[in-house]
Amino acid sequence: MCSEVIVVKQALHWWVLILVTGLLIGHTGFAQTDSSRVTSRNQLGTVVSLSAVTVRAIAPERFLAGQKLQRIDSITLVQFRFGSLTDLLALNTPLAFKNYGPGQLATVAFRGTSANHTAVLWNGININQPNLGQTDFSTLPVAGFDRLAVQYGSSASTVGSDAVGGSILLGSTPGWQSGVRATTGQQFASFRNNKMQLGIRYASALGQSWKLSGKTFAYLNQFSNDYPYTERQHYFLEPSTTAQRGFIQDLYFLHKSGRQISVNAWLTDNDLIITPQDTIARERTRTKSARLLATYEANRMTFRVGWIRDVLDYAKGNFDTPSHTETERLISRAEREFSLVSTNTKQLNLRIGGEWSHYRTRTDGYGGQLIQEDRGDIYALLRFQTTRWLVSANIRQAFVMRFNPPLTPSLGAEYQLVQHSRFKLTAKGSISRNYRVPTLNERYWIELGNPNLLPESGLNFEAGLAANASLSDRVNLTAELTGYHNRVDNWTYWNPTTNYHVENLQLVVARGFEFNTSLTYAQNIWRMGLRLGYALTRSSQERAYNAYSQDVIGKQLVYVPIHTGTLNTYLQYGQTRLSVQMQANSRRYITFDNSQFFKGVMLTNVLLEHTAKLGPAPIRIQGQVNNVFDALILGVSRNAFPGRNWAINLIINFPSL
Repeated sequence: MCSEVIVVKQALHWWVLILVTGLLIGHTGFAQTDSSRVTSRNQLGTVVSLSAVTVRAIAPERFLAGQKLQRIDSITLVQFRFGSLTDLLALNTPLAFKNYGPGQLATVAFRGTSANHTAVLWNGININQPNLGQTDFSTLPVAGFDRLAVQYGSSASTVGSDAVGGSILLGSTPGWQSGVRATTGQQFASFRNNKMQLGIRYASALGQSWKLSGKTFAYLNQFSNDYPYTERQHYFLEPSTTAQRGFIQDLYFLHKSGRQISVNAWLTDNDLIITPQDTIARERTRTKSARLLATYEANRMTFRVGWIRDVLDYAKGNFDTPSHTETERLISRAEREFSLVSTNTKQLNLRIGGEWSHYRTRTDGYGGQLIQEDRGDIYALLRFQTTRWLVSANIRQAFVMRFNPPLTPSLGAEYQLVQHSRFKLTAKGSISRNYRVPTLNERYWIELGNPNLLPESGLNFEAGLAANASLSDRVNLTAELTGYHNRVDNWTYWNPTTNYHVENLQLVVARGFEFNTSLTYAQNIWRMGLRLGYALTRSSQERAYNAYSQDVIGKQLVYVPIHTGTLNTYLQYGQTRLSVQMQANSRRYITFDNSQFFKGVMLTNVLLEHTAKLGPAPIRIQGQVNNVFDALILGVSRNAFPGRNWAINLIINFPSL
């Protein structure tokens, strides 16, 4: 216990020291600026100089040079407005999902890692459930967020624990156009599955010095899953019902001096019942989350405080006495950024900060006792940019009670090999160390948990080329190729040979490459586009933990397909758009020795949408057919997904009041 107190005190000591130093330097420091090329990484133009702009982006988007970052465009967000992040990411990225069924648990395997190796950030805060160390992507509504980006590769130096395979970045953005605008949406789908949404955006001046921007959004999803058949090709369709509801509130207060205060709240309630008609075998999983975040930004300083509460109830047969888990997190973070060099051709920025979190959890699986834990981080992030170079060098040290996480540095660079008005070619590469603190379940579960586990640690390399070409005034082409190698040691494992006790047993190496390209055409009111993606992922255990595991060495990890591909194409005339979305993957092994597998499958969806006006209100009507070719898709429980199905979406945007 004495050593734990020392570690926490050391973390707080360094955190306070950094902040005090930043405050002292800040009296004579430069204004907070950031370099931004005249053109972004995905656009063309002649690079003339670097302009200084105020920056409010989170760290993974700015300080991870050399790594792949995929921003999801606003059109795609609108198309998947009634979907979950599982639907959107599966059809637009190479991420692989372990999906149990419509409205059921969906977890991600990012670049060949497990569900515990992906950080999910909401406005910069990691929202992975700390007992499980993962996020159920089926509970994240696309319509609830204004920004969505996928950060590929390790980002522990900027994010912290969990960001081993990659990170999902969810964000809110204020809109300062005065007025009140309301949006309502309704989806009617096969199998009596329905969704409703209601959102309001508003902005107004508050006196002469302040502005207010806000968003209020609520949603209600009901998956009845009333299938007209009980099996497909001899595979059983598992009956289930899911009720999802949520509420999101964003408020932003902006002062004319640039100071900003923001408050973000997100409440969710997800109620899943499997085989509801079977009173003996039925299972119920109910998860509730409350997330509250307040941020103050002034000049060069950013302060954040947050509170997250996760509740999980599980029952089988009798729903009156569920197993109960309740976890709370208190989060505080302080950062300061300095512009050390600021000219038309060079920008050098330094961000330093610290974070402290307090965890409280009580669950039946831990014997009902209250478990408390403190965690801290200190970090320094450096970003240098010229007209051709973009370089980042970062370092982070975490402090965790009863643990000694490694120092996690990262270094990345991008260099524009070719700069031309119609063609741009960029080379990039990075090296980073990563780690993951074991979950609370892995450490504290009665008899099976192991409080002496070591943090997982690894080393990630990646390199690639990105090209942008303007083939004509109407045709644009982009392409990107990335290769990576990620070695993760001390991979935790619920070992079946020791009655599923948790141990640091595995050395896993994930390697592969990703290629994506897009082609767009625009002329008058015609629009056409094509986007292709392919990924090869080899992820295997490379160390034997006992004589019985020799036959799994070098074998592909379960549920991680070696080959994945996506194709998205569209044709638009005026306000009418036809889109085809395709996703394919190779076989997925379901046993560690690769002796059993699910066959490869291709999923095809078609979406037709049109925007018209009902009086002054624009109305978007979407009709979609999912699984057009009635492919057999199997869930993790070896149950069949439904075949061809349809949905009709109606979205009404009321004009500003």
